[in-house]
Amino acid sequence: MPKKTEKILITSALPYANGPIHLGHLAGAYLPADIYARYQRLQKREILFICGSDEHGVPITITAEKEGVTPQQIVDRFHEMNKKSFSDFGMTFDNYSRTSLPLHHETAKEFFLDLHNKKFLIEKEDKQFFCNKDNLFLADRYVEGTCPKCNFNSARGDQCEACGSWMNAVELINPKCKLCGSTPIVKPTNHFYLTFGKFQKKLEDYVHSHPEWKDNVKNYCEGWFREKLQDRAVTRDLRWGVPVPLPNFDGKVLYVWFDAVLGYISATKEWAIKKGNPDLWKNYWQDDSTKYIAFIGKDNIVFHTIVFPAMLMGKGKYILPNNVPANEFLNLEGGKFSKSRNNAIYLHEFLKNYSPDLLRYTIATNLPETKDSDFYWKDFQAKTNNELADILGNFINRTLTFVEKNFENKIPPRGILNERDTEILNRAQISPVKIANHFEGYHFRDGVFEAMELARASNKYFNDSQPWKTLKSNPEECATTLSIAIQLVKTLALIFSPVIPFTSEKIWKILNIQTPLKNENWLDASKDILQTGSKLNQSEILFTKIEDTQMENELNKLVEKSNELKVNAETLPLKPQITFENFQKIDLRVAKVISCEAVPKSKKLLKLQISIGNETRQIIAGIAKDKSPEEMVGKQIIVVANLAPAQLMGLESQGMLLATHGPNGEFSLLMPSTEVPIGSIVK
Repeated sequence: MPKKTEKILITSALPYANGPIHLGHLAGAYLPADIYARYQRLQKREILFICGSDEHGVPITITAEKEGVTPQQIVDRFHEMNKKSFSDFGMTFDNYSRTSLPLHHETAKEFFLDLHNKKFLIEKEDKQFFCNKDNLFLADRYVEGTCPKCNFNSARGDQCEACGSWMNAVELINPKCKLCGSTPIVKPTNHFYLTFGKFQKKLEDYVHSHPEWKDNVKNYCEGWFREKLQDRAVTRDLRWGVPVPLPNFDGKVLYVWFDAVLGYISATKEWAIKKGNPDLWKNYWQDDSTKYIAFIGKDNIVFHTIVFPAMLMGKGKYILPNNVPANEFLNLEGGKFSKSRNNAIYLHEFLKNYSPDLLRYTIATNLPETKDSDFYWKDFQAKTNNELADILGNFINRTLTFVEKNFENKIPPRGILNERDTEILNRAQISPVKIANHFEGYHFRDGVFEAMELARASNKYFNDSQPWKTLKSNPEECATTLSIAIQLVKTLALIFSPVIPFTSEKIWKILNIQTPLKNENWLDASKDILQTGSKLNQSEILFTKIEDTQMENELNKLVEKSNELKVNAETLPLKPQITFENFQKIDLRVAKVISCEAVPKSKKLLKLQISIGNETRQIIAGIAKDKSPEEMVGKQIIVVANLAPAQLMGLESQGMLLATHGPNGEFSLLMPSTEVPIGSIVK
């Protein structure tokens, strides 16, 4: 465990201000970070918790153009919406900032100029579509044309929606500017690139110095190191963003991947200014005694373990993340959360109907810490009814109502302890220590499970003690039972407070404890601070059970929302008909991925070694933008086993895997729903 006096800087990935927060976001970078921050504050450590809105990039400009408003209006809307949603959910950020602030622009420009002066940035010429009519270079998504591979006539500049192929925009046939419809020209443009290769050795040493990191994080980094770190464009031709602070670079901005991570630093600077001490931010970012924990989802691993650390190394005098506890993805009812497919539950809508603590507990018990997990409405109902209501709520309610009815709502005196009393008090003393160990290791699910186990044990203690009988047969024993039970209620309120803070505050108020809950010490969670004879406040039902009809309504809403955005078949042209005999020639087999690695010098290709039962093969697949090598290993996939070998980037591909690409780029592998024998024929 860290020392009590240790400073801890906590950041959560900046959410993109192009839409509302959904439940999938919460499980990755936000709820775990808030649980950790609340717990560490109770440990009396010096905590600074930073977040804010990521407000630059092409998707925001596209949304603005569709709505006929400015990008600033878009980010203003979603910044305020998400800030309120986080607050209603109970997030305890010390500052929630935004990257459109002048302070952030100054910070990003300072980093850029410093790296430029140190020769870590090099200028290169690139070729890009340019629209003479609009007088601007066109980002990939601002170009549409015919796919050179399948002839689909509405392919985007970065990907064809019909065949799923990734491409360079200049490969499109008959390209058109999506802004005005005119034909763009190919024109040279200059951009700056960060030379990541210069940092490879330092980055490898840095990552290798943290063997305690999660396997998914370490494996992801090793994949990038094996491929060798390549130069990456830091600037792009766009009007919305942080302007490049050099002459002759008008109309160019810093790439959003470069400026967004610097939002952590600018947000800390803003916090320091609000505190009345503008230099206070340096006590965290430029003090080696600070422990920096960066909470993210797995799609952000490279930016927080390689990109951001390289930028900090180049700038100098900045601390690096001590840990990057990246979570996998939370899915929805067996499918991916997707704004574009309307397959999402948005936080602000959810909180209109349900308590934030119900959601916090359900997600906390199902965090995707080691693998993807799912949010199911029925599971939400079960966690609320069977655990929060029937275990935790039941114990607290029966204890408080018994005291209210039989002891004038005052804390009873405690007599001689029996073996059962001693056992539960010892259990209450051990639980906070166990939970602390779990939380320090970023195993939040295990910590929450341990807290609920104490609630179970408390219920059993109440049942086994039978105070309804001892009330008459042995009043002293009955009073002791209820005195201990109330102490357990206090302990449960404190150890559950990082997870269900609103409910814990209610319990604290009922117990009539004068010291604010936030001022309590985690290590004193089991300490008896309640005075005999103290009056309790009126109790209340903490958790109301959720009816089946509510869940049926929620599931129906999901179906209705998904039906609103069914793929229009006319936009995805059908290929020419084939005969049944021709289809029978295709041999589809279930295969297992044995190993997977990136193809050097390719951003699109992965090299997979697969087993189809009786033999091992190599397949080259263009899925690198959707899947990392690490997450492919061990998966069962469907492959075309009798496809003639083909050469890709000088490598032989002996088959093809099956996957889907939706109209908005949604990617999904076709896999068996359950484990089946390798080599099974797909009919």
